[in-house]
Amino acid sequence: MVKRIFSLPARMASGRGHFYRRSLILLFVVSGVPGLIIGSLVYGLTAGRVERELLDNHVRQIEQRSVNLDNQLGNLELLLSHWAFDPKFDYRLRETDFIREFDVTQELTRTLVAMQGSNAIVKRAELYVGGQSPVLLHPEYMAVDEATAARYEALIRYRRFTYWTHWAFDPSRPDEREPALVHHIPAGSQEPFGVLVFRLDPDRFADLLGTLAPYDEGETFTWDPSGSFWLSAGGSAEDSPFVRALRERVEASDEPSGSFLTEWEGQMYAVSYGTLSRIANDWRYVSASPIGNITAPVVFISKVIMLVSLAALLLAALLAWLASLRIYSPVKRLVALLGGGQTGHSGDEFSLFEQEWRDLNRERLELHNRIAEQLPFVKHGFLHQLLQGHLHAYSEADLRRRMERLLRGTEGCRFVVVYVRLIGMLGGEGKFRDGDEGLVSFAAANLLEELAAPRFPRSETIHFHDMSAGVLVFVPPDLSCADEIESFCAEAAARINRVLHLHAVMAFGEPVPRIRDVPLAFERAKQAAGLRLLDNANQIIRMEREMADQEEAAELRYSFTLERELLQALRTGDEDGARAHLEAFLGSLCGGGAKEIDVQQGMLQLLGQVQHAMMASGFHPHRLYGGANLYAELSRLREPKQMLRWFMNRVLAPYFREWASRADARVKRLAGQAAEYLHRNYMRDISLESCADALGTSPYALSKAFKAATGTNFIDYLTELRVEKAKQLLRESELKIHDVAGMVGYQHSYFNRIFKKLEGITPTLYRQRSRNA
Repeated sequence: MVKRIFSLPARMASGRGHFYRRSLILLFVVSGVPGLIIGSLVYGLTAGRVERELLDNHVRQIEQRSVNLDNQLGNLELLLSHWAFDPKFDYRLRETDFIREFDVTQELTRTLVAMQGSNAIVKRAELYVGGQSPVLLHPEYMAVDEATAARYEALIRYRRFTYWTHWAFDPSRPDEREPALVHHIPAGSQEPFGVLVFRLDPDRFADLLGTLAPYDEGETFTWDPSGSFWLSAGGSAEDSPFVRALRERVEASDEPSGSFLTEWEGQMYAVSYGTLSRIANDWRYVSASPIGNITAPVVFISKVIMLVSLAALLLAALLAWLASLRIYSPVKRLVALLGGGQTGHSGDEFSLFEQEWRDLNRERLELHNRIAEQLPFVKHGFLHQLLQGHLHAYSEADLRRRMERLLRGTEGCRFVVVYVRLIGMLGGEGKFRDGDEGLVSFAAANLLEELAAPRFPRSETIHFHDMSAGVLVFVPPDLSCADEIESFCAEAAARINRVLHLHAVMAFGEPVPRIRDVPLAFERAKQAAGLRLLDNANQIIRMEREMADQEEAAELRYSFTLERELLQALRTGDEDGARAHLEAFLGSLCGGGAKEIDVQQGMLQLLGQVQHAMMASGFHPHRLYGGANLYAELSRLREPKQMLRWFMNRVLAPYFREWASRADARVKRLAGQAAEYLHRNYMRDISLESCADALGTSPYALSKAFKAATGTNFIDYLTELRVEKAKQLLRESELKIHDVAGMVGYQHSYFNRIFKKLEGITPTLYRQRSRNA
């Protein structure tokens, strides 16, 4: 659409609008030609002079940089000479035993390290001492072979005390040469027996040489006319054609320094050459840069001039186009056409305008239809975010405006949230399977929407893909519809039973006047659904009535006896017994009008006790379950059958698999017999030896098997068992403390100490707290 609008002038100018095209060309020529003439004059007068100035400046830059390079190399030569005259490198080195006199070797190594770090281009500082047993420090001590010694002996035989060289130090790789600065030792001696060597980093030396050229392209190199040194900043070979041609041209010149232009392979180069004064021989250097790099600013200026001229031309074209539009008065017909559809004199241009208007109108209708199709999804997304509390940052006025745009006719209404949760997928009677939660939620939401539409003036249904849905009922002001909503819930539950073969729990509260209170009402309804009774299939929970009946809630039936039996089965590895005790525990928890929240809290408490028993038996829950948050997984389960299946498969099964891998059948049987013996005789005077005699085994074998099976030693287990029995007697009987102590096998005074040590309180205080709880 936008592309078609902006292409109108071009289409009008090509083939139909003759007057428009002529006026546009005339204005363009009048406004654009002067700019082109001025740009051409500026380019012709300035480009040549700027180019000459840049070439002269390039030559001066290379000369200044060569002086800087000469100074840096001179400093390196002076540095090596200074170190060579150090007393450490005198005649005593010839007589030094570098192996026995370790302190001398270590001092020389530190000195070489300091020399190595004195300049950035020094890769390694080395000391070679010749003789019968040649030694090389680079900077660590190293005994050398004959081939390596021959390479360094050649450096000693050189006729100068200090000199530069391009040397292959590794005899196994004679073609790999590197630049080096060499000084004979002792300094000033006519019979040197060693050398100090600065082995230079070729890449850094090449980078230093490359500073002669201000540009990355081209060729920069230096050489010793005597043939002992060669280095190229770009890594070019000494015999490459371009290098050889430049050297021949420079060596043929009588001047020590200068510059010239040369052509190579169709490209013009600006060449500067000169001399670097070195300690042995003067070096020659050459820097050749493509003329295009030097004149790049001129090219840039030329491009700028051309771009400015082009911009002026484009501006002229734009102004010409604007002026032609102004001159082209019949275009006002377009405004009349779009404003009221008036007709008048027609021509080719106006026929095009009319066709564009029809196309835009057709696109407008298409967009309107698309918006109408997407509106239900936008509305559903808004309600879903509202109920989940994601719109808390908006003010009440903003929420009202958004709701009125999406849901017309809701001005001034109050809001009731009906939360619906489906249950019974695992009961064996439904036609859905585990994993169909999203499909079930969608089907239930459709049923709720069908039932709510004729009952309420306005309502919206949302499904949450997790076996739950919600109905937002818009209640007119000063109208109570609690009974109507309860009747709707009853009919909806019956329809869900009949169609989906599932049961439903529905919760709702009083109407809320503000939209900002809707998320809180939704959360309260979800919490109220957790108060459902497990022995009732369909339930309708009115929150105000539920709050009034809170004090009459049934007492939680948490069986401590079944819990202890389950934990005992875990300690002894009795998997069948543990599963049976777990099923009996859950059945006891769900009996007698228990609510969902009570059962869930009871199972969470049991999970904590089970994990504690596992840790006491030597099993780490974090490693056993891979770091999973079992409490979060259990909190998401609502149905007792789901909890039982999850507990057996997720908690007990991994534990007993690990148990079976740790202990063999004899250990488990022996530990189980010992535990059974203790449970029968804990009130008597029992010792490890007496228990072992009773079971027909040795105390050591019994202690080891008991520890391996239960994770605790024999005495600690007996003590915990007696204290647990004592706690049960303190809670469930009126026996005196000393009678309780005798019944669990302790003297009164010792019983008080043991009980307080394990529980942190005295038996009397424990009884008082358990009675008050």
